[in-house]
Amino acid sequence: MALIGKASPEDSNLHPSQYPWARELYDQAVANTWYPHEITLKEDLQDFENMTEDEQKAVRFIMAFFNPAELIVNRSLALGVYPYIKSAECHLYLVKQMWEEANHCVAFEYVLETFPFDRDEIYNVHLETPSMKAKEDFINKYMMRMTEASLDIDSAEGKKDFIRNLVATNIVMEGIWFYSGFMVMLSFRQRNKLRNFGSMINWVIRDESLHLKFGMNLIMSILEENEDLLTEEFANEIRDIVIEGVNLEIEYNKDLFPNGILGLNADYVNQYVQYVTDRRLEELGLESYYNVSNPAKWMTTATDVYELVNFFESQNTSYEVNAKAE
Repeated sequence: MALIGKASPEDSNLHPSQYPWARELYDQAVANTWYPHEITLKEDLQDFENMTEDEQKAVRFIMAFFNPAELIVNRSLALGVYPYIKSAECHLYLVKQMWEEANHCVAFEYVLETFPFDRDEIYNVHLETPSMKAKEDFINKYMMRMTEASLDIDSAEGKKDFIRNLVATNIVMEGIWFYSGFMVMLSFRQRNKLRNFGSMINWVIRDESLHLKFGMNLIMSILEENEDLLTEEFANEIRDIVIEGVNLEIEYNKDLFPNGILGLNADYVNQYVQYVTDRRLEELGLESYYNVSNPAKWMTTATDVYELVNFFESQNTSYEVNAKAE
């Protein structure tokens, strides 16, 4: 059975499994299940009220991006990934991932409900801020191709369209843009602010690391099964999609940080973005592009990008459904 294509009734069995990594990721995702309202934000609300205007603006700006972004990822999975995968175990994981994206959206909505935000204003930021809208347009360009009647998923070009959409959504949006926002939000906790919100971000990161692992495995499995796609020209195109996404993030971070806060500024965050991007390129089997050092080495305590390569060597023990007390 090929991984990519239109699913048929014969593709509905979980056994025997051709892609056991998908089932392993599903089992880990189920163990990681969490719910936003388990986190109390009262102390964080007090922290927010004592922040400077620039610090508050950064929180509002990031929330304005993340809230619709989770739904955009969900839409991309539903329209651009799920319909073109034949594997039952991959479908199993994708359903859990889509639930997690919805849960993240609800989590950020919980923050918007709790903090003294003008929610209508925040909802409109992503429509009115050119750098934020450019990021959404970038994703939507690839996602909408997956819904066009002319798409032939069984053709080489159709498979390339699938990978392009997956790279844009999974590698760029989830694997680079999201990690940029995670680093900024966890910077507050580094300074003893928004600690409970930081715990929520850690739970989101744990989910996203699985999403990234699944997307990487999906891309690599498709390329292994379709060696005709393994050309230098297509590899360069994939790299260029990633670099285009980074350039959009660089402009976005300039809007996020008109002034520095918490020892952070746009240059610092963008160096971290470039560092993470090189890790993603290497995970895709491509050469690093920026060759910069990690300016936020403390982030390795929250999520070390290298851990993704050997993710299953360290099982999560901090929060699991039905975890037994010691």
